[in-house]
This record gives sequence, C-alpha cells and structure tokens, in this order.
Amino acid sequence: MFLIFRWVMNALVVLTLPINLLTLGLFSFVLNGLMVWFASTIVKGFSVAGFVPALLAALIIWFINSLTHWLVERAKHS
Repeated sequence: MFLIFRWVMNALVVLTLPINLLTLGLFSFVLNGLMVWFASTIVKGFSVAGFVPALLAALIIWFINSLTHWLVERAKHS
C-alpha cells in the first residue's frame, strides 16, 4: 500500500512541477492534502471529513516532520 501511495505522489509531483514552481512550493501542501484525503478513502478506520481538514492534516504532518528533522540535525551537531 505504501509503495502505491509513494508512486502516485512521485508521479503527481512530476506532473505538477510547473504549478509548484509558480506557487513557490505552496502547491505541495495541496498535493499532500490530496494524498491524505485519498488515503482516507482507501484505509479502513481512517476518515477525513473533507479537503480542508485533509489540508490541515497535511500542514500538521509537515510541521511535525520539520520539527523532528530540526531536532535530529541539532543533536547531530551537538
């Protein structure tokens, strides 16, 4: 299942590269929101009420990922 999501995400990133460049990378949040929504339609027990909550979930996932990356890099250099 993960490989399917990964393949779809990579294909979408390549196909939407011009839009992503025009929006200075902000369109990637829309793609991540779409992937969260898509996952909620496939995975049983995981539901999202619509696109806006999926977009907010993608934003929260991005924030946690960025914070974790920052903490790991900070620990490496200490």
